[in-house]
Amino acid sequence: MTTTVRESAQATGTGTAERPRSGRPGAERRRAAAQWLFVVPAVLYMLVFFSYPLVRNVVMSFQSYTPATYFTGEAPFTGLDNWRAVLTDELFAASLWHTLLFTLGSLAGQFVLGMGLALFFQRRFPLSGLMRSLLLLPWLIPMVVAGTLWRRVLDQETGVLNGALQGLQLTDTAVPWLSSPDVALLSVVLVNIWIGIPFNMVILYGGLQEIPREIREAAVLDGAGFFRRFFSVTLPMLKPVVTVVLVLGFMSTVKILDLILALTNGGPAHATETLGTHTYQLSFLQLDFGQGAVVGNVLILVSMVFAVIYLRANREGATR
Repeated sequence: MTTTVRESAQATGTGTAERPRSGRPGAERRRAAAQWLFVVPAVLYMLVFFSYPLVRNVVMSFQSYTPATYFTGEAPFTGLDNWRAVLTDELFAASLWHTLLFTLGSLAGQFVLGMGLALFFQRRFPLSGLMRSLLLLPWLIPMVVAGTLWRRVLDQETGVLNGALQGLQLTDTAVPWLSSPDVALLSVVLVNIWIGIPFNMVILYGGLQEIPREIREAAVLDGAGFFRRFFSVTLPMLKPVVTVVLVLGFMSTVKILDLILALTNGGPAHATETLGTHTYQLSFLQLDFGQGAVVGNVLILVSMVFAVIYLRANREGATR
């Protein structure tokens, strides 16, 4: 009887199955309005705090913007003069090269050592949690504090490092870690590696925990050694995590300013001058905000390229 009543209700159109359809347009509009209510604050925030400064910086790179502009309000357009002056400057080319070396060297060291520590902490042993917590300290220290600390450690005359090396008779003379153009950039890279290792270790350690234990055990039963398991099993399954770590590391490293200022201030002889410090020098020391904006735009463009790479990698990882 129930079946007969349901069939007759469907035939006459008086059943309850048709009721949601009559109110669906209104419900869809309310749902869309609710979704926009959540999105609008984020859009306004992006427009005010990101889009406006970005557009303003681009416009400034085509103007003669000086301290007098803040009083007169006049910033005449100069066309491509600022861009031509910056791009043909030898210091800009050197800064670009130093930025590349600093970024790639930092990423390579942070990733290799971070991966090694993540693999090491996969094994359970006493006080492993305490050791992981202690290794996070370099990441938690502000950049300026870390730079000031390492500047004292690397001081040629009174630094702890030179004292230890000479005490162990590993070197006869004090190494000019921060005062030699040949060594200064390497020293800054090593300090930045020390700071970035914890970030790589934490993210990669979390990714390793997501790899099923059964897969690793099957590889062991098949006779695969450590390196074979790492390159054939672990690394391919960590690919989305590795991509995210490298892209985020690049975006945070390529724009580092405070660490380099605290260590070398871009010296000696511009040996540690990067795009970030070059922007600072032009804008706040030479007070040429137009040319400083040009270098800042180049830096933003490089970061945006890798931001797109990160979003694509994150999307691919989410769909797998």
